Amino acid sequence: MPTSALQVARTGLEAQDARMRVIANNLANVGTTGFKRDRANFATLAYQDARVAGQQSSNETAYATGLNLGTGVSIQSTTRIETVGALSSTGNSLDLALDGPGYFQIQLPGGQLGYTRAGNFTRSSDGQLVTTQGYPVLPPISIPDGTTSLSISEDGTVSASVDGETEATQIGQITVASFANPGGLQALADNFMLETGASGPVQIGVAGTEGRGNIRQGMLEGSNVNIVEELVDMIEAQRAYEINSKMISAIDEMLRNANQTL
Repeated sequence: MPTSALQVARTGLEAQDARMRVIANNLANVGTTGFKRDRANFATLAYQDARVAGQQSSNETAYATGLNLGTGVSIQSTTRIETVGALSSTGNSLDLALDGPGYFQIQLPGGQLGYTRAGNFTRSSDGQLVTTQGYPVLPPISIPDGTTSLSISEDGTVSASVDGETEATQIGQITVASFANPGGLQALADNFMLETGASGPVQIGVAGTEGRGNIRQGMLEGSNVNIVEELVDMIEAQRAYEINSKMISAIDEMLRNANQTL
């Protein structure tokens, strides 16, 4: 029994260590544009059934309760919380934020499609609308030379005012990607997500339609990490880790006493 208890306490230490890693990542990205916080989910390990409830205790009676011994806990998954972060004004016409669900579609190296909530875009040397890494936004938006101002409406329509022309010219439209299960997207570095079988196929549409968020020009979406909430979770995980550590110390002392006695 004591040896089994040591194993159970060890799984508790590992589970809380994983939870602290999730919390640490959330806090590290408190200032990351468009970042979505994660939550650690835990599940019990297999139970050892010494006696099953309902099992015959005699020829005429059955046990009303069972004897089930748990073997610990493990981290089951992490859930990405998809709530929209606070929108802040930047005054930069190429900064875009999604006020609601959806993602910007990006052409990653090698032809792979990526999706992001981070709309801190810029203009490349050839006039293309790109990410800070130089990856083009899809559909491609080419900003003409001599553009004095750029206007992007809530539905993603992009219009450019060019020096020498009296009226603005529509040069394209930024569409928004959506998924049946956004939580199933695979997170990559640099604020990018990849489509997976769990997320479902991408659905491209106009901003503000079919549940997609509107595009806000000159704004960026902040991280949805709540520092106070993360600190509370951190304290809770720390206390749980300490309790499991004390459990190991207590079991070790019990084993030592048993050895001395025997």
